[in-house]
Amino acid sequence: MKTKLFALAAAGAVAGAIATTPALARDQIRIVGSSTVYPYTQAVAEEYAKKSGKAPVLESTGTGGGMKLFCGGIGEAFPDITGASRAMKQSEWELCTKNGVTDVSEVLIGYDGLSVALSRKGQDFDLTKAQLYQALASKLPVDGKLVDNPNKTWSDINKALPNVPILIYGPPPSSGTRDAFNELVMEKGCEKVAFFEAKKKELKGTKVEVVSKGKKKMKDAWKVYRKETCRPMRQDGLFVEAGENDNLIVQRLEADPKALGIFGYSFLFENQDSLKAAKIAGVVPGGGTIKDGSYGISRPLFFYIKNAHRKVIDGMNDFIAEYVSEGSFGLDGYLVDRGLVTLSDEDREKIRNVAVTGEGQTRYTN
Repeated sequence: MKTKLFALAAAGAVAGAIATTPALARDQIRIVGSSTVYPYTQAVAEEYAKKSGKAPVLESTGTGGGMKLFCGGIGEAFPDITGASRAMKQSEWELCTKNGVTDVSEVLIGYDGLSVALSRKGQDFDLTKAQLYQALASKLPVDGKLVDNPNKTWSDINKALPNVPILIYGPPPSSGTRDAFNELVMEKGCEKVAFFEAKKKELKGTKVEVVSKGKKKMKDAWKVYRKETCRPMRQDGLFVEAGENDNLIVQRLEADPKALGIFGYSFLFENQDSLKAAKIAGVVPGGGTIKDGSYGISRPLFFYIKNAHRKVIDGMNDFIAEYVSEGSFGLDGYLVDRGLVTLSDEDREKIRNVAVTGEGQTRYTN
C-alpha cells in the first residue's frame, strides 16, 4: 500500500470554538460508517462501556454514507468517528476540507477478506473472479457485442459449476464492500475475458478526456472504459442489493441453500455453524490466507478520527485507546475472536501512536 502524507492542520482553535458552544452538550461518542467494520467497533464499544459506563452511539451507514456524514462539518451535529472498509477517497477528503474537517487521523485496524458465502446445505462452489464477473455483470460480450447478461444458471458460465440458478445477495453502491468488490472482482474478472483483453490492447497508451466537478482531466482510456463497462451489476433480479445490514444477507442465505452472498469475513466467521465459503481460485478465506494474500479478495479496514472533537467529546480519547489496545486489535485480542486479521507488531505500534496522539501520518491512500 502506497502512503501519502497530508499535513496536520492545527485544530486547537476550532476545538476551543466548539467547546464554548452551549449546544455541544453531547456526552456520548457518535460513530458511523462501514457495516463490515461495525461488528469490530461494536465489540470495542461494549468493552469501553463496561469500563466507563457510557456506551457510544453506533450507526451502520455504509462507508460512503459514513464519510458524507463525517465530512459534513465540526460540532455536535456531526459524527466523531467513521468506520471504512476502504481508504478515504480524494473526493471525500475534498468534502471534509470544504467543511472545515481538516485534521483527520486514519487508523488501519487490520485486514478483511470479502467472502462469497452460502448455506452449509448448499452445493460447494469454487469460483474464479472471471466467473463471478460473468455471473454478476450487467452486460457481457456475445459475438463481439455487449449485450444484457444471458447467464441464468452457474452452469451457463461453466459446465463444471452447479446447475442451479444464479442468485447473489450483495451490498449497495454506498457500501465500501461494494467498492472493494468492484475493484477486486468485477474489474479484475473482466480483464480475464477475451473481449476485454483485446480492448485493453486496443486502448493501451491512449488517453481520454474526463470531466469531473466541472474540471477536465486526461485519464488512461482503458481504466476509464473498464470502470464504466465492467463495474455495473445486472438488474434483472439475479443480483439483489440487500442494504447495509449484512445480517439480512446471512438470514437469506440460511433460508435459501441455492443463494450466495457477498460480505466481510467477520460475518462468515461469526456464522460458520450455518454458512460456508465459496472457494476463490481454490482458496478459502481465513486468517492465514487473507494475511498472506493467497486469498485474492482481501482489503484493509479503517476508522477515521475527527481530531477537533477529541478534547470536547467526553471519553473519546479513552475509546480510541481501547480500540488500538493489544487487548483489542492485538494478536490475541478480542477483535481477532470476531474475525479481524491483525497487523504486524511493528505496524500495530505505529498505528497505535497515530491513533492515540492524533499526530504524524493522517491518512493512507491505495
